[in-house]
Amino acid sequence: MPLIPEEPQIHESAQGPRATPASGQSAPTPRPVPGPRSAVPPRPGPPRPTPPAQRTPRGPSSAGAVAPPAAGTPQLQLIPASAEGALDAAEEAVDLLLDSGRSPEEILVVTTGEQHPWAAHELSFGEEGYWAQHDARDDVFYADALALDRAEARPVVVAAVNGGDVSAGLSLARAKAGSLLIVCGDPQRVNEMLGAGV
Repeated sequence: MPLIPEEPQIHESAQGPRATPASGQSAPTPRPVPGPRSAVPPRPGPPRPTPPAQRTPRGPSSAGAVAPPAAGTPQLQLIPASAEGALDAAEEAVDLLLDSGRSPEEILVVTTGEQHPWAAHELSFGEEGYWAQHDARDDVFYADALALDRAEARPVVVAAVNGGDVSAGLSLARAKAGSLLIVCGDPQRVNEMLGAGV
């Protein structure tokens, strides 16, 4: 019986080209498309930090502090952000809320200026389907502050102060927040609008 030569072995180093980032830095992880999600997928790498501990305000300029709620008003937390960075800050806040155990259906994200990309996308298919998703209450919902008269209250409202009528937008967002209102925006401007000393 003739001998059959062994099949060549494929070594790990011969699997093809690999993307190696320049200067030894790790390659950036692609960001997911913003918008509602029904489950939080596990993230690679070290675990994300837990949300900041609730603090009492130290003065009018203490960024990130939480104002103790008065009877019947939601707790208020401020995340400093520019108008251009408010949407990103709101997305991070939603991620932290979900990572800390909040259910997606408990969260309403409000924009005071330009619509969140998810809301703009869903509205491109018509208002009926967009509001049907709101009424289903099974995921995070994104709305423009001016459309909040139609939205129902949720335990947590995350407000992205990204322009527009900030005063009216924050008042409406506060009215829709059950227990927690997180505002992503310029601390001085938010303090002026809400007068909360956050």
